[in-house]
Amino acid sequence: MAPAQGRWAPALWRSCNGLMAAFFALAAVVQVNDPDAELWMVVYTIPAVLTLLVGLNPLVTGNFIWKSVSAIHTFFCTVWAVGLAYYLLLHTQQNILHEEEGRNPAGGRIQLAIATVIALFPFISWTYIYINKEMRSSWPTHCKTVI
Repeated sequence: MAPAQGRWAPALWRSCNGLMAAFFALAAVVQVNDPDAELWMVVYTIPAVLTLLVGLNPLVTGNFIWKSVSAIHTFFCTVWAVGLAYYLLLHTQQNILHEEEGRNPAGGRIQLAIATVIALFPFISWTYIYINKEMRSSWPTHCKTVI
């Protein structure tokens, strides 16, 4: 018999993936008024489908096609982000008000701060858990031998 605390874990995992799939799908749908909507709809639809598949069947992450689509999408998004950062670095030195981020400094900075906190949270949590000896003492043996 499974421990009481672990019974709801699969349902929670599936519901989190379902919520993320809904979020990405909604993000794709609201792009209809964007000048380059086709690009953004594809960028958001791919993770919507990937997370929906994980929510329906968590073992799909072992599938070669799922892994390939995920890796290719991540690669292209990373390349695009680096290219965008380079473009903004070059052009904002001349006149920052020509960029949308420059015209809305408060909102852009708040969004950047929120995104940074969300991105760093797993690393900060892992560091805290790894440094906290009391918390590590309750780990199973196979977790104590990793990193």
